[in-house]
Amino acid sequence: MNDSQGRTPRDVVKAHAKSRFVSASSAVVVSAVLFTVGGCEVFSFLPFVDDPNKAAEEGAPKPLQAIDAEAVLQRRWQTGVGRGLGRKYLRIKPTILAERIYAADGYGMVVAIDRFSGRRIWSTSVGTPDRRPFLKVWDRRDPSFLTGGVGAGEGRILVGTTRGEVVALNAGDGSEAWRTQLTSEILSPPAADEGVVMAQTNDGRLVALEPADGATRWSYDNQVPLLTLRGTATPVITGGFVFAGFGDGRVAALSTESGAPIWQHRLMLPQGRTELERLVDVDGAPLVVPERGALFAISYQGRLKALSPPDGRLLWEMPASSHLDLAQGYGQLYFVSDEDVVTAVQQTSAEVVWRQEGLKNRKLTSPLAFSNYVLVGDAEGYLHVLAQSDGRFVARRRLSAGLRSPMIESDGIVYVLANDGKLSAFEIRLGA
Repeated sequence: MNDSQGRTPRDVVKAHAKSRFVSASSAVVVSAVLFTVGGCEVFSFLPFVDDPNKAAEEGAPKPLQAIDAEAVLQRRWQTGVGRGLGRKYLRIKPTILAERIYAADGYGMVVAIDRFSGRRIWSTSVGTPDRRPFLKVWDRRDPSFLTGGVGAGEGRILVGTTRGEVVALNAGDGSEAWRTQLTSEILSPPAADEGVVMAQTNDGRLVALEPADGATRWSYDNQVPLLTLRGTATPVITGGFVFAGFGDGRVAALSTESGAPIWQHRLMLPQGRTELERLVDVDGAPLVVPERGALFAISYQGRLKALSPPDGRLLWEMPASSHLDLAQGYGQLYFVSDEDVVTAVQQTSAEVVWRQEGLKNRKLTSPLAFSNYVLVGDAEGYLHVLAQSDGRFVARRRLSAGLRSPMIESDGIVYVLANDGKLSAFEIRLGA
C-alpha cells in the first residue's frame, strides 16, 4: 500500500520495512492502520465501500459561519502552473528569489514568474511521469512524482522527487545545473544557504550537497520508526548549523561543514501500545527566531517546545499536536493542530493567547503570519484571514480549488498555489 490515493498524513501512514520484503503480519498491521486512520475513503472507488461523505459527524468539516468582514482579499494576478498537484497529498510550496516567484506542479514542471505582474519568464520540465501499464485501465494511481519543492538559494532552484532525485536548476534561465540521486524519495523542499544544499530523504537521511555540482559532502542517518506520517520537515540552515526534525520525534542540530552532531533533543517519547499511538513525527520545519534566542518545534501527538539553538537546552514546553509548519509574529507562535484548531502561544512562555475553533476538521494549510494577520487555507478552497491579536475572522475568499500548499508573502503580497495549479497574488485591503 502506498500514497497513490492521495490521503493526508492524518489519513495514511507509511510502513518502513527493514528489508525488501514485508512479513504477512506486518502487512496486516499496516492494512489495519490504513483502515483505522483513513477509513473507507482510501478504497472509496470500490462499489462495496461506503460513501466517505457519510463520515461521523464529529469528524466532519465544521460549517463556516458568516463573519463581519473588516478587509478584502484583492487579487492582483493569477496564472496557471502545469497540471496542478494531483490526487496525492502534495504540498508544493512556491519560493521567492529577488523579483521572481518560482513554483512547480506535481508532474515535473517548474516555472519562474515575475512576482509583481504574473508574467511567465521561463518554464522547464525536470522529468516525465511514469507511464501506466498498457491496457491497465483500472490503475488509478496518480503518476505525479515531484514532491519536494520548491527550494532556492546559492543561485539554484531546487526540487526533489519520489524517485529520490534532487534537481538543481539555474535560477536565471531554468537550465539544469545538476541532478543527484539519493537513497529515498524527497518529500520536503531542499534548502540552500551558507554554501551548502540540504535535502532530507524519506528513509531518515539528512544529506549535505555541494551547490556547484551536487556532490555529497556528508550524510547523517537517523533511524526511522516502523510507522511514520508521510512527510519530512524542511531543514533550516543558519549560523553554520542545520536544524532538522525527524520521524522519531527528535530535533537535531548539525554542523553544515562537517555534519558533526551538535545536539539532539527529543520532543516526545513515543507512548502507547500500538504503532499508531506511538507516532511522534516532526514534519513541520523548525522555526528559528534569533531575536528571541529560541528555536521552536512541534511534533505530532507530542509537544511544542522552545529550545536554545546553540545547545538544545529546553526553555519551555506544552502539549500540542501538529504535522504542519509554525508561524510567528506579534511575539507569538501560531500553529494548526491536527484537529484544525488555530492556536496562538506566547513565544516567551507556554501561555495560550487565543484559540480559533471555527475551522475544525477543514484540513487547513500551514499558517502564514505577516502584518496584523494570520492566514490559513482549507481543503474546500477558502482562504481565511484572522487577526493576530485575538484570532477573530477578518476576511475570507473562496478560490478555484482546494488548498494544501503553504502560502508565502513578500512586500505585503500573499502568493497562494491552489491544488488545481492556479497561482494567485493577493493583497489585503481594509474595508469590506
